[in-house]
Amino acid sequence: MKPVRWGVLSTANIGVEKVIPGMLKSKDIEIVAIASRDKKRAAAAAQKLGIAHSYGSYEELLADPTIEAIYNPLPNHLHVPLTLMAAKAGKHVLCEKPIAITAKEAKKLLKAPSNVLIQEAFMVRHNPQWIEIRKRLAKGEIGRVLAVHMLFSYHLVDPKNVRNLADIGGGGLLDIGCYPITLARFVLDAEPLRVTGTFDRDPKFKTDRLMSGLADFGEGRHLSFVVSTQGASYQRTVILGEFGTIEVDIPVNAPPDQPNRFTVSVTGKKPKVVEMPVVDQYQLQAEDFGRAIRKKTKAPYDVADAVHNMKILDAFFRAESSGKWEKVKN
Repeated sequence: MKPVRWGVLSTANIGVEKVIPGMLKSKDIEIVAIASRDKKRAAAAAQKLGIAHSYGSYEELLADPTIEAIYNPLPNHLHVPLTLMAAKAGKHVLCEKPIAITAKEAKKLLKAPSNVLIQEAFMVRHNPQWIEIRKRLAKGEIGRVLAVHMLFSYHLVDPKNVRNLADIGGGGLLDIGCYPITLARFVLDAEPLRVTGTFDRDPKFKTDRLMSGLADFGEGRHLSFVVSTQGASYQRTVILGEFGTIEVDIPVNAPPDQPNRFTVSVTGKKPKVVEMPVVDQYQLQAEDFGRAIRKKTKAPYDVADAVHNMKILDAFFRAESSGKWEKVKN
């Protein structure tokens, strides 16, 4: 297909180090420009990545008539405002997760122009390892699925880092707790009915540095997870079935230059390591979004899906205050 012409809002590390390099691998993607509020920073990023144009403001990039789609990796509090600004400029938007800070804020995106596509950037849903796992679960390879468990942690104590700024959406649940929620919804093909959780907040940052969550998906299916912004660097997911387990080595930050692997263990059988082809999940995510643009179809995952994910996150924060189970609002 004709390559989709992209612009990137900001020189955020996730974009410069992971997403843009992945996108640049694709023949279906052309990154036309990158913008920053610091013109020199934008120019340096453009030169490093081989991007033709750079802008010293987001408004300048959005005014470029040659750009069709926007990748928005700005801090959480700027996701909705800049996504709306881009949509009103006629640009399709792939916005980093979480798409907002609250579900109420996310709902503003439902009023975006109907002729543009907006999607939350959960690259894991485009990764063949998770698509394959979902197929195996649907076929009953490990029997009825009982539970999904994830442990996801990194260590970050820089007080200036956006992930440690509570007033703009920092903290572990919004940054990485959204992954176990999204993946459980993806593999179970279901929605949680109620949630609860316990939080430990940094006394200076006021962000949740350790959070443990439990979600009830009904029919005897549970999600449990622990996320931390001040723990050892680690991630692992285990899916428990009646007669076996599937353990995912690197569930979120799957390397783009090595095979993704997961282990299937079925009672009475020798565990089997499944090795998937080498892929870049950020490339696949942008290509899937680009195909929807070219075919003029719905985005693979729409704003309504993103709003519902935020409703689940909201419920966990309510549980922090109440100390009880909280229903997920429809």
